[in-house]
Amino acid sequence: MDKALIIFTRNPELGKCKTRLAKSVGDQEALNIYKHLLQHTSNVAKMVDANRYVFYSEDIQQNDLWDNAYFSKALQEGNNLGERMGNAFKMLFEKKYKKIIIVGSDLLDLNAELIRDAFNKLEENQAVIGPAEDGGYYLLGMTRLIEKVFKNKEWGTDTVYNDTVSDLMLDNLSILETLNDIDYLEDLAPYADFNYLFNLESRIKQE
Repeated sequence: MDKALIIFTRNPELGKCKTRLAKSVGDQEALNIYKHLLQHTSNVAKMVDANRYVFYSEDIQQNDLWDNAYFSKALQEGNNLGERMGNAFKMLFEKKYKKIIIVGSDLLDLNAELIRDAFNKLEENQAVIGPAEDGGYYLLGMTRLIEKVFKNKEWGTDTVYNDTVSDLMLDNLSILETLNDIDYLEDLAPYADFNYLFNLESRIKQE
């Protein structure tokens, strides 16, 4: 297998995940929502024909939703998000993978067909990126380590996507559709079934 799929995940601990969302719904509800998003990401990743790697933010967990039969496990290493992603790509390129994609773990719109399409685009492109509506990106794929995309970024701001694309313009780049990731309560507004599940309709209207 020459393809690797990286999933970056924050350890699902009360008060330590989805902190911006928690300001609207509380720590416990934010944790419940994040666990749902993680399960969705796990289900999607299992349908992708690639070796799958979960990189934990704090410590590697066993007997969790990331089944060892489907996922290899590692720890994020670095002082900021860019360093951590760059180190993950470097580790897997050193394992001789030819196509590597990283995805986030907070997108209800993420699906297996989109990730398969991204891998296919790496047949003829050196990089592929999926822009997020908030100015970041939800997917990044490469056929070689392009270190500059992980440096000199204001991570967590709406400049990340544009700055990353600028770094990649000299490379053969494919751009995917824009998706909505879940950071704030209003990001959940388009998802009626999800909001019903968590009884969020009234809170969204109040926002």
